[in-house]
Amino acid sequence: MVDHPALTSLDPDEEIHVQARAGDNIMIVTDRRLAIATDDRLAFDVPIENLRRIQFDIERDRPATLVVVPERPLDEPQVLVVHPQDYDTVAQALVVIGRRLNTAA
Repeated sequence: MVDHPALTSLDPDEEIHVQARAGDNIMIVTDRRLAIATDDRLAFDVPIENLRRIQFDIERDRPATLVVVPERPLDEPQVLVVHPQDYDTVAQALVVIGRRLNTAA
C-alpha cells in the first residue's frame, strides 16, 4: 500500500500487518495498535486491546459502514465508509484485530 505520513508515528520495531483504505481514510493495523489516518492527520491511534467493539455493516447498493468503538471515552469512536473494492483488505484487518482481541480476553 501507499507510504502514508501516519506511518511515521509508528515505533521503529512495530510490525505492520495490514493497511486498508476506508473511504478517505487509511486503516493501519500493527502488532500493537489500530491507527486510522486521514490525508493530513492521525485521527485514531489505540492499542488493539483497548478496542471495545467493531461493527461492519454491509448493505445492498450502498457503501459499507465500519464503526470502531474504543474502550476509553476520551478516544473518539470512528465511523468509516468502505467501498466494495476495499472489502478484502478491510476484512483482512478485521481478522487480525479479531484474533488479537480474542487472545487478549
